[in-house]
Amino acid sequence: MFYKTNEPHGLPHNPFKALVAPRPIGWISSKSASGALNLAPYSFFNAVCDTPPIVMFSSSGYKDSVANIEATGEFVCNLATQHLQDAMNTSSKMVDSDVSEFDLAGLDTATCEIVRVPRVEAAKAALECKALSIQRLVDLAGEETNSWVVFGQVVGVHIDDDVLVDGLIDMSRLKLLSRLGYMDYAVIDEVFAMPRPQ
Repeated sequence: MFYKTNEPHGLPHNPFKALVAPRPIGWISSKSASGALNLAPYSFFNAVCDTPPIVMFSSSGYKDSVANIEATGEFVCNLATQHLQDAMNTSSKMVDSDVSEFDLAGLDTATCEIVRVPRVEAAKAALECKALSIQRLVDLAGEETNSWVVFGQVVGVHIDDDVLVDGLIDMSRLKLLSRLGYMDYAVIDEVFAMPRPQ
């Protein structure tokens, strides 16, 4: 089939998000200027640079995460893994700004080394970030969309020793969650190596 994205596709659900997959889940913790904690998962998330390390996530709507990061300039990307899938899902619930998703999901916080935002204590990896820019996306016609992109430079990395084998991250131990579109998720638990051609 083929469809133009500005016309109806005739399918039960939008296939775009299922085609661009799997997507890692950035589980973003942030803190408001008044100190209220927020924790929210974003599947439009990825690393965009390694020197310096830079990550991004996109929010559909100007949500608490974006507002908090704009106010404080800091956030943490906690990596969502299989053992925390239920807590991650719970933290996606739309609640008032003064409700902490840490409490809602029954998660303990841990103090970060550089940023003043806490991380998920039980997360197997977390990236402490300082905001670089926040951009509201515009379309081909120059019209503003209801999506914001946050870019952050990673200034500190936490890794659970249990996922390190011979100094390398063992993806089968980390068991990262990824979003596949619709209500579907996957876990990375099988890995193969493929050397680049010389």
